[in-house]
Amino acid sequence: MAGPHRIGHAVTQGPNVVKEIIYGITLGLIAGGLWKIHHWNNQRRTKEFYDLLEKGEISTVVEGE
Repeated sequence: MAGPHRIGHAVTQGPNVVKEIIYGITLGLIAGGLWKIHHWNNQRRTKEFYDLLEKGEISTVVEGE
């Protein structure tokens, strides 16, 4: 006679809450860092523009036709 048959089943677990929180914090920090870099680049461009404008190297007014 055959012995008892055991069938292996995949164990389904719910989400690992700690891991999900860590993933969320990590993604949030990465997105925040990229946003901050974008903001710093815009500030740099604006500062360069006003510096050039003040030096007279560029103008926002079309001079005589």
